[in-house]
Order: sequence, then C-alpha cells, then structure tokens
Amino acid sequence: MVQNVLMARPSRPIVVAHRGASANIAEHTLGAYVAAIDAGADALECDVRLTADGHLVCVHDRDLKRTAASKGLVSTQNLADLDALDFSSWKNPWADLDDELPDRDPALGKVLTMRRLLEVVADQDRRIELSIETKHPTRFGGLVERKLVQLLDEFGWTRPGSPVRVMSFSWVAVKRVERLAPALDLVYLVDKPGAWSRVRPVASPDWIAGPGIELLQSHPDVIRRIARSTSLHVWTVNSADDIDLCLDMGVKAIITDRPAFTIDYLDGLGLQPGR
Repeated sequence: MVQNVLMARPSRPIVVAHRGASANIAEHTLGAYVAAIDAGADALECDVRLTADGHLVCVHDRDLKRTAASKGLVSTQNLADLDALDFSSWKNPWADLDDELPDRDPALGKVLTMRRLLEVVADQDRRIELSIETKHPTRFGGLVERKLVQLLDEFGWTRPGSPVRVMSFSWVAVKRVERLAPALDLVYLVDKPGAWSRVRPVASPDWIAGPGIELLQSHPDVIRRIARSTSLHVWTVNSADDIDLCLDMGVKAIITDRPAFTIDYLDGLGLQPGR
C-alpha cells in the first residue's frame, strides 16, 4: 500500500530590510527605512559609526566618497558637517531631471542618526526589530559599542525582550556587547567558511551565526553543520533562488535589499511564521 507522506514545510523567516529598502532608495536614509516599514519588513538592518563629536550615525563606509560624494572619513566629521551633505542623490543622480518623479523631501535623504532611527521604530504601532552592525576597525575602538548600549538603554532596549540584536564581524566587539548588555541577542557575522569554527572557543552558546549568501552557495555543508547548533541570519538575499536556498537551510532571518519583493515571495509560498 502506498502511503502519502506530508513533507514538513519550512517556517517563514523574518524579513530584515538591509540598510532599509536599499535596492530602490539610497541606503541608510530615513526614506529607505520608511519604505521598508511601509512594505511590512519585520526588522531593519543598519550599520553604525561614531562621529568626531560622539554621535552614532547610520553609515556603512568609513569614508564619504560613495554615498555623499565628499572627501573625508565619517570618524573625522562632526554631525553638523555630515548633516550638510546629501546622502541620497548618488542613488538616482538624474532624479532632478525627471518630471514624472514626485518632489523629494530633503529630510529623507540626510545623514540618519541612530537615535532618530530608534525613535522612528519606537513610534510604530507594531513590533519592528533592529539588527545593528557595529563597524570595525575604527579609531574609537570599543567606544562605539559603549555608546550604542547607552543609547539603547535610554529606550529600555537592553532588557530581555528587546527588539534589538547587535552584529559584528569582530568577535571582540560581540563579546564587548555581551558584557555591557547580556540580555541582547548577538550575531557574529561570517564571510569565510572557517570563521565560525575559529570563534567557537570564545563564543557563547547562544550566539547567532550571520553568514553571507555566498557561503550558503559555495559551502552548503559547512552552513548545515553550523545550523545544527545555532540560528542563521543570512545576508544579503535578493533573488528567488537565494530565498529558496535559505528556506532549504532553515534560515531564521533573511536580510535583503528588497524587503517588498521578499515579503511578496514568502506570502506566495503560504509559509507560517516560525517565531
């Protein structure tokens, strides 16, 4: 007799907007994050750096050439200096010549402080999580993590149940956050197949692994071994094939430049939330 076997369906991973809805709108701008929230993203991802006068800002690169068409390093600028720059025009340099585009609100394309992003998230009528990456190396060393934890504490987001998790490619930085805010979830980012095994002697058992999608593609056996002992938060997942690979691997969080596309694709599969 032939029996029907029901295949277990993967649970729906959370969708994390990588630098906001950055496929279409300039990364790390308030406009990109508002678009990601409007698209229904479960979480927002951002990189954080420290200015010369001690403000945390959401900027990926250490210099300003790519995203603000300016010379200098983020760490050598005061917040007022950064606020005078345009962080959005690089994404669509011909926008001013397109009469069919709506008028752009300049405030949505300015440098975004970490405090402002937290305020926007706190003001929403639904839970939105944050995946915050501290960038290293930096001239400020551990001050970045200390400033970040102090700011999160102002929002009450260092306690159990916080919507925030902190990520880094630096295991030293991850350990630092662990000491400063033990209740926060922590993600160790990896871009090489041996990185996770090398950090395990110093890592806590509940650290989350954050591999890039290229590692899933090129070293699936390595990633499957990692997944046996911890959750996977994978970056940067922008195609249907890559989403399918993540589902096959049991990934818990998909970090994507295309939150609207990713949400629509997962909706089409009819997956149930896994959390």
